[in-house]
Amino acid sequence: MAEIADSGGGGHKGGKKRAKKQSTRIDMTPMVDLAFLLLTFFVLTATFSKPKSMELTFPDPTVIPEEQTKIKKGVTFLLTKEDKILYYEGEFREKPDDKGNPATTLEELSFSRDAKNSLRAYLLKNSTDMHTKILALKKQFEAKQLEDTTYKRKVKEVKADKESYTYLIKTDDKATYKNVIDVIDELNYNAVGKYVMVDLIKPEFDMIVAKVGQ
Repeated sequence: MAEIADSGGGGHKGGKKRAKKQSTRIDMTPMVDLAFLLLTFFVLTATFSKPKSMELTFPDPTVIPEEQTKIKKGVTFLLTKEDKILYYEGEFREKPDDKGNPATTLEELSFSRDAKNSLRAYLLKNSTDMHTKILALKKQFEAKQLEDTTYKRKVKEVKADKESYTYLIKTDDKATYKNVIDVIDELNYNAVGKYVMVDLIKPEFDMIVAKVGQ
């Protein structure tokens, strides 16, 4: 038992008799027990920082690289130096095909949200129908017309719609990790349901070099 003892005193001073002090004892045991209980409570209820992770979808390794370019309703982002985002829509064609479709040309997007060719504006334009459907589901959920699990399932189904765009993200050796993360953040912000990381093929690399140089 922890105690603080203050011994009594007495005696004469200046011819006057001092009153004898009573001994004071404070039992510290309950305070120590309380401190340990509080410490245990905070340790058990505290939320420790969790490692942050990002979901990435990679293609089937058995798929031939050339077959990855045969996505009809797809957009391919090519990330390279100087924070550049080059892209093309649909299938990749080195030269015009026999159906009259022209060879693939690269366009450029910007990370700046104020730019006319901003990545966010481009994704919003492509995802208008999807956003409309998700917004309608959100209103039903907020009006308590849908259960939480049903709402999440329906949103997932909307994102997985075959008619929605599939986005391919490719990088050369001069692209930065920051740019890759920024693109994925924009895809997630705009409720894009389908995107994958894919290896760059040589014809695409040649087009990047022709567009921005070595």
